[in-house]
Amino acid sequence: MSKESTNRAKVTVEKTVFGQTHTGTDIHLFTLRNANGAKACVTNYGATLTHLEVPDRTGTPTDVVLGFDRFEDYISEKYLQAGAFMGCTVGRVCNRIDRGRFTLEGKPYEMAVNNGDHHLHGGLEGFDKKIWKAAILDDGVEFTYVSPDGEENYPGNLTVTVAFTLSEENELTLTYGAKTDKTTVINLTNHSYFNLSGDLSSTILEHDLQVSAPLYVAVKEGSIPTGEILSVKGTPLDFLNTKKIKEGVMADHPQTVIANGLDQTLVVDKNQPAAVLSSEASGICMEVATSEPGIQLYSANYFDGTLEGKGKTYPKHGGIALETQHFPDSPNQPHFPTVVLRPGETFQSFTAFKFSVIK
Repeated sequence: MSKESTNRAKVTVEKTVFGQTHTGTDIHLFTLRNANGAKACVTNYGATLTHLEVPDRTGTPTDVVLGFDRFEDYISEKYLQAGAFMGCTVGRVCNRIDRGRFTLEGKPYEMAVNNGDHHLHGGLEGFDKKIWKAAILDDGVEFTYVSPDGEENYPGNLTVTVAFTLSEENELTLTYGAKTDKTTVINLTNHSYFNLSGDLSSTILEHDLQVSAPLYVAVKEGSIPTGEILSVKGTPLDFLNTKKIKEGVMADHPQTVIANGLDQTLVVDKNQPAAVLSSEASGICMEVATSEPGIQLYSANYFDGTLEGKGKTYPKHGGIALETQHFPDSPNQPHFPTVVLRPGETFQSFTAFKFSVIK
């Protein structure tokens, strides 16, 4: 196993071989460690977060994301059929595009329909299935991918970067950037499933969640936006005050019935952190800060116990994804915050996950 490491700014970065593709290309894993018990592992396959360890209330290192110990599991038929997107960077456009169609500068585009009647998470082979170039930073690693003009029918040669950096304060920050040579659309997110309990085979239904989001993006069948942005008041999507995730997941409400649980975009206000997730079982608390206008809450509604990783079986509701992003179907919704990127412009975004323990 080959290794490279750096030790700057009190954060170490170690590079190892994580596995090989079917054609023999090495896939690498980058392990970030600080002096306060935090460790993050990210691979250049899909710019994917595979492990994230932080101390629990007893100081015990605890992995808080679902994933796999072996690269082979990320390309297995079982995993691909599950459509789980564990820990990966999703693009060129995350979430759904209605019927896979949109018009940009008067030109119609038709994308792969890979989620019922709709386009999901960049298509048949999105950014989550690409091998990214990697460069070690003082406190992390930066991945770069050049998406060619016409890939998945998206216009423009798009150069994308995502940096994973770890601080001494146990904060993992994801910083995104992109440039294009032709007008295109872009909406990036990370699709990690968090489970802070200390037992990755348990559900997140007893986790406590608070989201600074007074509004939500209403959806119809297929989880496609109606175009309405409504108040969360009186709905199970009201997480303005901390409550158990199960109160949203198990609610009998048209929005949660459509999604089979939580799978909605909440519109966050300017207050940070945008969300706070915690587990009484472990004492771990995670604050989410972001520059994005929305957070897609997804409570792993279609996990069925067939996926196993890290010696655990991942059950239904075994994790919650807090996907910071622009809104679904934005190319077809002109009143939503724009996802259009033009030549000469730079796309920039960040999301940070800061960990502490409940006092």
